[in-house]
Amino acid sequence: MDALLQTAPRTDLVVDRKPVPVTVAYGDGIGPEIMDATLRILQTAGAALDIEVIEIGEKVYLQGNSAGIEPSAWESLRRTKVFLKAPITTPQGGGFKSLNVTTRKVLGLFANVRPCVSYHPYVTTKHPKMDVVIIRENEEDLYAGIEHQQTDEVVQCLKLISRPGTEKIIRYAFEYAKVYGRKKVTCFTKDNIMKMTDGLFHRMFDEIGAEYPELEKEHWIVDIGAAKLADTPEAFDVIVMPNLYGDILSDVAAQITGSVGLAGSANIGEGFAMFEAIHGSAPRRAGQDLANPSGLLLGAVQMLVHIGQHDIAEKVHNAWLRTMEDGIHTYDIFKEISSKQKVGTRAFADAVIERLGQQPQLLPKVSYSGDSGVIKVQLKERVQAEKVLDGVDIFLHHNHRDPDALAAILAPLQVGTLRLSMISNRGTKVWPNGFPETFCTDHWRCRFLCQTPHLQCYNAVIQLLKKINDAGLDIIKTENLYRFNGVPAYTAGQGQ
Repeated sequence: MDALLQTAPRTDLVVDRKPVPVTVAYGDGIGPEIMDATLRILQTAGAALDIEVIEIGEKVYLQGNSAGIEPSAWESLRRTKVFLKAPITTPQGGGFKSLNVTTRKVLGLFANVRPCVSYHPYVTTKHPKMDVVIIRENEEDLYAGIEHQQTDEVVQCLKLISRPGTEKIIRYAFEYAKVYGRKKVTCFTKDNIMKMTDGLFHRMFDEIGAEYPELEKEHWIVDIGAAKLADTPEAFDVIVMPNLYGDILSDVAAQITGSVGLAGSANIGEGFAMFEAIHGSAPRRAGQDLANPSGLLLGAVQMLVHIGQHDIAEKVHNAWLRTMEDGIHTYDIFKEISSKQKVGTRAFADAVIERLGQQPQLLPKVSYSGDSGVIKVQLKERVQAEKVLDGVDIFLHHNHRDPDALAAILAPLQVGTLRLSMISNRGTKVWPNGFPETFCTDHWRCRFLCQTPHLQCYNAVIQLLKKINDAGLDIIKTENLYRFNGVPAYTAGQGQ
């Protein structure tokens, strides 16, 4: 059960039953029901919590706050530095930003740690030996949320992968594996396609992994890795991934243990931590006394470990395991073959409370020690690279779908040695020597390259932009093309 010890205690807190300040949000949908159940169990078990309740989510969004959280709530979070959060609902469209993403990024919660454990035979699963910890980068990737509509036909979302963000999460994954006795760390990326962004993640994994010779290391392309995870999860131990892959596959992994409703989650930063269930607000189940509080409860157990109340965490967790063994299950995991009694949210909480002080008989009991190491991440200092400008990609909104006609307009507009070298559409080269079968939208990338020194090339780009504008073409964005330490830091067009 070491997978569930996924966050180290805060050693700056004294374990003396002095109430620890914790910010609590009841959330939306099933959130209030599962939070009530969770807090009732914690308080009955003797958790010493000084709870500050804040309101976040759908109601705040619909009051006109696009972030879903009021300034006073931020004040509470900055004061307590510990956040127990029920699921919330983000209204669709309308410019509403995900509060989960915002909270993780604003508070620097760079590591999302999701243990996915099988409770066979008490929870039905095809994978009785599953014990996987997914460590997901939590702040960047496509979740930067930078999107634009650029033409009538094309929108974009920017995928941002930074070296410091990547180094932090990969170092955390290796340190986690070392602290909690894991044997192997696996990296999932798609760097056969996204050679710059996912390529950086993979390279950092290899570079940092070399510092941990005692741990087994492997890399999988994310699509086949996901298939392997779904089919043979026992082949994995700790998996570290960029944000989007980790979000998707941690839900998949949780579901194949028996139910996504069983998984808790910790979001860890240098000074703050947030604990939650990994599932959403499930508004269709709200108010029916049906929801399984286990995910939020296990997240809360992780919170107790984090704030130094190890004995209470152990008492609650073992009582929960005993409840699982006794076959008292909510609807989402109830099976005639493995369950004895189907109960609702409140009755499930009652069952856990009745078993406080008991331990599981067949499932491994949990033991939380106070000497767990704190996982600290130290970034390496790096020498700044030599950066030289090679040219520019100029993106145009142009309705005519003939790349040769567009090239005929652009080619004469050269400035010095800055010349048109390629036109692509949706990443595929369509000029020169394109194929007429390639479908083109109204969104064109026009690459100009020059051989002049950096300053002259930059001045040529400025002049070129004016010429293109004067020609009546609609410039929607530009991307400078650089070399770092002599290596081109831009990809070729598909087919180039």
